[in-house]
Amino acid sequence: MKLLLTAFDPFGGEKVNPAQKAVSLVGNVGGIDIVKLTVPTVFRAASRIVIEAIRCEKPDAVLCIGQAGGRAAITPERVAINLMDARIADNASFAPSDEPIFPSAPDAYFSSLPIKKMVEAIRERGIPAEVSNTAGTFVCNELMYSVLHALKNEFPNTIGGFMHVPFIPEQAASKGANVPSMNINDVASAIEAAIAPIAEHLNS
Repeated sequence: MKLLLTAFDPFGGEKVNPAQKAVSLVGNVGGIDIVKLTVPTVFRAASRIVIEAIRCEKPDAVLCIGQAGGRAAITPERVAINLMDARIADNASFAPSDEPIFPSAPDAYFSSLPIKKMVEAIRERGIPAEVSNTAGTFVCNELMYSVLHALKNEFPNTIGGFMHVPFIPEQAASKGANVPSMNINDVASAIEAAIAPIAEHLNS
């Protein structure tokens, strides 16, 4: 099995992105061929790069990782919606408002990854995890939607989806009290845990 594992660079004034840092720490998972890719936090550009990587690498599965500051758990996403609506500008200073990703495409796409089994596998390692029903309307959602759109129309035998991770402590420390965070090694361990049920799903 080959897995394309992607992460974003820092955005919104942050010096680090826990997704990028954790993905760099992900090790061998059951002999799975893991191809890692960092993409810019930029509407359209990130999805274009990932889709080109899918064409080149021909993976069996795609798992995109992003930062969701304020969440306290690892959260595989259930659905991506056909909307770009940015609270802040992306790293190219673009902030779309109420714009469709693809005007003539479906309103939403559901993840084709085994998200509940991914949550179970992460929790078995003692790491908080839950299914999320919103990927937001920023670049994370645009990437998830665009990838699932491409998989449906161009790569029907490839499964894919998105998973958000919390801030890490160094980020939370700069934001005051009561901001959730997670140790970067636990974030990396959670990603590794989530990969195993993806492989099992493909082999079932």
